[in-house]
Amino acid sequence: MAGIDSSTQSCKVVVRAADTGALVRSGTAPHPPGTEIDPEHWWHALEQATVAAGGLADVAALAVGGQQHGLICLDEAGVVARDALLWNDTRSAQAATDLVDELRRRRACGARWADAVGVVPVAAVTVAKLRWVAEHEPQVRDRTAAVCLPHDWLTARLLGDTGPTHW
Repeated sequence: MAGIDSSTQSCKVVVRAADTGALVRSGTAPHPPGTEIDPEHWWHALEQATVAAGGLADVAALAVGGQQHGLICLDEAGVVARDALLWNDTRSAQAATDLVDELRRRRACGARWADAVGVVPVAAVTVAKLRWVAEHEPQVRDRTAAVCLPHDWLTARLLGDTGPTHW
């Protein structure tokens, strides 16, 4: 079995024995620094880490995890519409505040985001980044057919998914 961790700084591939959990082999490859990244960099890092780990040909099960709250906008064909905005990009702080205020005004009962959806938007949360894109990049907003997180995008690539209609 293998695990893939695509974090902010790097991609790690770990292969373990299914019966004992013992480490069989592993590999890692760096990601470029920044708060806005072309997801293809993550794919290339995954390929490099996989090679460094000795490949996955003998692996029967695979799990993919990684950084949360990155925003990847995809068009109808599944093509990335803009570089991904990572959790550490804070330009969406005002969008998060606006989302919280708007829900509060709409709900006569005073329901809050935590009550309604389980999380309160802050700059790091994907919905705030999506709001920021909608407000500041209308050409990307209009092109976006689906959004996903970094580990979802990698999983789809590993599975050969070709676009949002398969998600």
